[in-house]
Amino acid sequence: MKSFITIALTTVIFLLQASASYGSVVYSTEWKSEANAKVYVTEWKSEADLIVYKTEWKSEADKNNGFWFFSEWKSESKKIFFTEWKSEADIIIYYTEWKSEAGWQKPAKQYFLD
Repeated sequence: MKSFITIALTTVIFLLQASASYGSVVYSTEWKSEANAKVYVTEWKSEADLIVYKTEWKSEADKNNGFWFFSEWKSESKKIFFTEWKSEADIIIYYTEWKSEAGWQKPAKQYFLD
């Protein structure tokens, strides 16, 4: 019985840790090869695939909805690489100061950060 409880608790802990890595907790990596997505930052909202609001609270970045929390830890994050060239990017983002503007403009690219 104890081993069943131990296995059940281990499974629950694993699932909680795995779910923490989903959403929009992001880590900016130096290496393009380890990134989940290559990202270009545009100055024009109309050009963006995703409008991003940078939040100070990890709890706000629990879904892939445009709220990004930048983490110091690779292991809990989606890894992104910022590119200087729009043609090299998987996702084009625009930073906003308004929470209400955040979100996907082109949902077809959402899978890069799922």
